Amino acid sequence: MSRFRLIAGLVLIALVAGSGYWAVWNYELRWRPNTIVRHQAEITRILDGSGWVSPTRTGKKLYMISHRTCTSCLRFKTEEFPELREAGADTRVIEIARRDENGLAQSTPAERATVAQLWLTRDDRLRARWEMTPAQAWTAPGLPPADGDAARTAVVEAGRGLVEELTPLLKDNGVKFDYPLLVWWNDKGEMRSCACTAPQTHRFVRKELGG
Repeated sequence: MSRFRLIAGLVLIALVAGSGYWAVWNYELRWRPNTIVRHQAEITRILDGSGWVSPTRTGKKLYMISHRTCTSCLRFKTEEFPELREAGADTRVIEIARRDENGLAQSTPAERATVAQLWLTRDDRLRARWEMTPAQAWTAPGLPPADGDAARTAVVEAGRGLVEELTPLLKDNGVKFDYPLLVWWNDKGEMRSCACTAPQTHRFVRKELGG
C-alpha cells in the first residue's frame, strides 16, 4: 500500500510540475521576443538601407516590416505606436508589396505605386493617409504608377528582396518571418526581434521600448 502511495505521489508531483511548466510556456515563454546574436551587422545594414518611414526619426529605433492588408500590423500600429512614440521610440515602418503566390496576386497596382512612393520619398503622412483609407478603396491618387516604370518596379522588388534576405538570417536566430516583423534594441543594447502576430507579444515590446 505504501509503495502504491509513493508511486501515486510521484505521479501527482509530475503532473503538477508538468502543468506548471505548460502554464509558464503558454502564458509567458512562447510570446517572448528573441535576442538576435547572429548576423547583427547584416540585419542592421538591410534595415537601415530600406525605404522605412517614420514621423520622428529620433529616439529608440523600432523597425516594423508590414504590408497594407496585414490586420496584425494595423492593430500594432493603432494600439501600440502612440504610446511607444510618446516614450520616445522611432517607429520605422517598412511597407512591402508582396510577391504573387501560386498564381494569385498578393498586391494591387495601387499598393505597388504607394510602396514605391514611400520608399522613394519617406513620406510618413502618405503612409498615414493610406492606412486611414480602406485598402480596396485606395487608388493611390496623384502617385506615379510602379507598373510599367522600370525604376519604380525595381524599388518594389527591393522590398521583396529585403524579406528574402532577412528570412534566413532571422531563422538562424530562432525567429520565423511573419508580418508584422519587428526588430529593435533594448536598454542593454541587445538586438531583439519577434513576428508579433499575436497581441500577447505586444507587452514585451512595450516593456522594452515604452519605459
